[in-house]
Amino acid sequence: MDNSKNLATQIMPNQDNVSTYIKASGSLAVIDALLSEQVDTIFGYPGGAIMPIYDALYDHINSVNHILVRHEQGAIHAAQGYARVSGKTGVVFATSGPGATNLVTGLADALIDSTPVVCITGQVFAHLLGTDAFQETDIINITTPITKWNYQITDAIEIPEILAKAFYIAKSGRPGPVLIDITKNAQLQMFDYKGYRPCIHVRSYRTKPTPRIEFIERAASLINSAKKPFVIFGQGVLLGKAEKEFKEFIEKGGFPAAWTIMGMSAIPTDHPLGVGMLGMHGNYGPNFLTNECDVLIAVGMRFDDRVTGRLDKYAKQAKIIHLDIDPAEIDKNVQTTVAVWGDCKDTLPMLTSLIAKNDHSAWYNEFELKKEAEFDAVIRKELNPEAGGLTMGEVIHLLNEITQGEAVIVTDVGQHQMVASRYSKQNHPRSNITSGGLGTMGCALPAAIGAKFGAPDRQVIAIMGDGGAQMNIQELGTIMQFKPNVKIIILNNCFLGMVRQWQELFHEKRYSFTDIQSPDFVKVAEAYHIAGKKIDRREDLKNGLKTMLDHPTSYLLEVMVLHEDNVFPMVPQGRGVAEIVLRKEDI
Repeated sequence: MDNSKNLATQIMPNQDNVSTYIKASGSLAVIDALLSEQVDTIFGYPGGAIMPIYDALYDHINSVNHILVRHEQGAIHAAQGYARVSGKTGVVFATSGPGATNLVTGLADALIDSTPVVCITGQVFAHLLGTDAFQETDIINITTPITKWNYQITDAIEIPEILAKAFYIAKSGRPGPVLIDITKNAQLQMFDYKGYRPCIHVRSYRTKPTPRIEFIERAASLINSAKKPFVIFGQGVLLGKAEKEFKEFIEKGGFPAAWTIMGMSAIPTDHPLGVGMLGMHGNYGPNFLTNECDVLIAVGMRFDDRVTGRLDKYAKQAKIIHLDIDPAEIDKNVQTTVAVWGDCKDTLPMLTSLIAKNDHSAWYNEFELKKEAEFDAVIRKELNPEAGGLTMGEVIHLLNEITQGEAVIVTDVGQHQMVASRYSKQNHPRSNITSGGLGTMGCALPAAIGAKFGAPDRQVIAIMGDGGAQMNIQELGTIMQFKPNVKIIILNNCFLGMVRQWQELFHEKRYSFTDIQSPDFVKVAEAYHIAGKKIDRREDLKNGLKTMLDHPTSYLLEVMVLHEDNVFPMVPQGRGVAEIVLRKEDI
């Protein structure tokens, strides 16, 4: 894509320092802003209220790639996948009314998972605002709680400055979604355009706190005196592009380190100091031993309820050090002993320089013992079952053998998400894309499409259940038209599996509306000119996975797995992390 041919090249400074300009429409100023921000991909769906912007885009189809999704929710999930795998800001176009409201779930998802997205929505003419005009909704008030910032433009003069501010806010500090609503008159309006200037500062908005050395010194002192230090880390390491700094920190201190589901891939999953995943269905050792460490060092994570379990039983014995860029997260859920505010790319090297080089082998061995217990009780039969139907775990296990941890794994929400997160091998950062905080079923297919456009040279595999697969199945049409090479695995257990598991364990097997009938997914894929295959026998699985991965274009593989299989270990709701159980008999 050639993003150099924007309107700014037509505005030449004159020798008298007098402002120069060209006449441009508001819509053309929107496109120029995107070109100036080096946007190479837009996910969108046209409509009446955003038609002028689409008309302006028509003259720049060689400079920016527009992906026509089949539903606006697909657009924002695709933009999230693009942003998460590339580290860039995702961009979405949608029209007014239902087009804008269809973005709501994705905006909420992007806010809680700190994903930088800029959504540009069309709006009715300014003089019709508040009249209940056709396809008018008050999208600003609707999205205020689920955006980092939003703004409505009614005059084209505002467009350059507001869009510059939108991109700056979306990607700076703790990233998040921004929505800019532009009335149709502002899109059509001609004005004196003086060029686009990127935003570098917004008054009263601090992108990141300035690290305070006294707190870093206090944190280092606690760490150096610790006998059982334990590091837990989240997506903040990835968002801060601090993977190298984090790795140097844990390796110098010899700290066992566990990841949240969003922090996965910040270090390779087979790193010697990596002890697994935290959370309700995380690994046994890191959950149980959270309540035995003496210093808990949290880096770029927010202590959400799926990680902590009951707060009154969480790490009460430990001194807690919390490194985070967002001051609002400090002491929100867990009271800290030392708070280290700032971008972890800045604070981690400062902390690393003050800690002693150490080896905590005896403490690390406690994690190894818990790992052996988990392997004997859960992992062995999950990954290498001797009889019975196929398990989700063995599918992921064989997938690992073939991909060798090189693929981007995009998961939907449910049992398959937990299994994939537990067993996927990942060698590179930004390899795990999922809906962590909101838990949005239906996100995986469009997110995988976006991820492939964000990382075209990487293998992208979408893993979903039979329930979530049907929520945005229309995006197979996007694959058909634009041909991103996305591999799709549907793990079909004929249930809404995670809800069914809870009904089995806590509601006496009263399976209330969780058995779900599905179409022939392979035939549906074929209707979209996507090759596919269905597997229900163990002896066909490995070749089926190889066929999928070797196929030159997109491919859908449906794998029939056990109907009533459960995901363990599990921290039952209302219990502490040390009350994690390995089998249903222990609940």
